[in-house]
Amino acid sequence: MYNWQQKDWRHFRFNENEFTAPALSFMALAGESQGYIQSLSGNNVAESIITLLVKEAIKTSAIEGEFLSRVDLISSIRKNLGYSTPNRIKDKRAEGIATLLVKAREDFDNDLTEMQLFEWHKLLMLGNNTITVGEYRSHTEPMQVISGAIGKEIIHFEAPPSAQVSGEMKMFFEWFNETKPGRPKSIPNLLIRAAIAHLYFETIHPCEDGNGRIGRIIAEKTLAQGLKRPILMSLSTAIEADKKSYYGALKQAQRTNDLTEWIHYFSETILKAQQDFISTINFTLKKTSFFDKHKLQLNTAQLKVINRMLEDGEEEFMGGMNAKKYQSITQVSKATATRHLQDLVAQGVLVSQKGGRSTNYQVNLK
Repeated sequence: MYNWQQKDWRHFRFNENEFTAPALSFMALAGESQGYIQSLSGNNVAESIITLLVKEAIKTSAIEGEFLSRVDLISSIRKNLGYSTPNRIKDKRAEGIATLLVKAREDFDNDLTEMQLFEWHKLLMLGNNTITVGEYRSHTEPMQVISGAIGKEIIHFEAPPSAQVSGEMKMFFEWFNETKPGRPKSIPNLLIRAAIAHLYFETIHPCEDGNGRIGRIIAEKTLAQGLKRPILMSLSTAIEADKKSYYGALKQAQRTNDLTEWIHYFSETILKAQQDFISTINFTLKKTSFFDKHKLQLNTAQLKVINRMLEDGEEEFMGGMNAKKYQSITQVSKATATRHLQDLVAQGVLVSQKGGRSTNYQVNLK
């Protein structure tokens, strides 16, 4: 029997004392991140927030097997934050999720409502013409999470029937808003509330598609309400780094209403996400220092390549840079690409790795 089929459904059990230390660790890390942000210049603050939101959009989509245009994501996030962007946004999916993430960030303290949920779903599914958007699922066949080949399917979870979704979501909204900080039934430990909110929503699985992505936004909303400010972390980045553990923990949690193990898992994931953002800030500072040192040495083509290589944050440019990739990015000849790369190595901007025919280059941020 799944959790929603059991007699104690919605009566979630856990040992609150076990999560005092993780909550204190999270508050300390969140405070550290806020302190870093407040010490940065305006440009570095903007770049850190944009990098964070781009990473969240890419990773939350990657968890579901979707891959978005990074260029369009950056442009759309910049546009939604009020910054200028020279690029025309072509990828509607990127435009939708960028708008969603910025709106959810700005509206973090508002109560969660059915209207807001449907608005989020419409944005998330922008450009998707294959499903009904902005409403609950209504099909009569079971909503199941399945893996395996046809004929050998493994059912990992089955959500409540569509006919029950509206009633379940009414109860969910009541629970979510009544447990908000300052309310009579508030849950003081923000890690516990975030873990329950995500699992509760994923269990109902109210929409035809997009439940995982919206569920992660809901978890981040609970954390922001607990901190009383927009969060500085990407939960999806931490989850995507070990999707197998995430799905395993979710599967086990959806078979019981004792949530102790699930809250342990989710708390650890939140802490990893918060630590990752501190690394993102450090990378932003390294990047700023790098350009302050080298930008006058770089020609237009070289600057374009270096910017592309640093778009992925601390993650190395896939496979390193080489003459062929340089050509593709800048549209110069092979001879010019080779000469530019050698010049960048000589200046200490790039460092070469391996050797011979397989030589590739990475940015030297040291």
